[in-house]
Amino acid sequence: MNATAPQVPNNLVWAILTTLFCCLPAGIVSIVFAAQVNGKLAAGDIAGAQESSDKAKKWAMWSAIIGVVGIVLYIVLVMVMGVGGAMSGNY
Repeated sequence: MNATAPQVPNNLVWAILTTLFCCLPAGIVSIVFAAQVNGKLAAGDIAGAQESSDKAKKWAMWSAIIGVVGIVLYIVLVMVMGVGGAMSGNY
């Protein structure tokens, strides 16, 4: 019988990218879960590997969302402060 191990994505690339460019705390959690996937696959824990993969993907997604929201809020804040400064009449 030819039994091959199922392919479970570890999402490590997304975890690293969201850690670097979006939200550090959530990205680190994503990296931890992504690092668990290959070890669980090697141990034969397919369900555990899939669960870690899903959690890594979820945390990477939340990290990206937090990063985008933070950037948008920063841009809005800068624009409001710029308009407030221009409206003060001290130019």
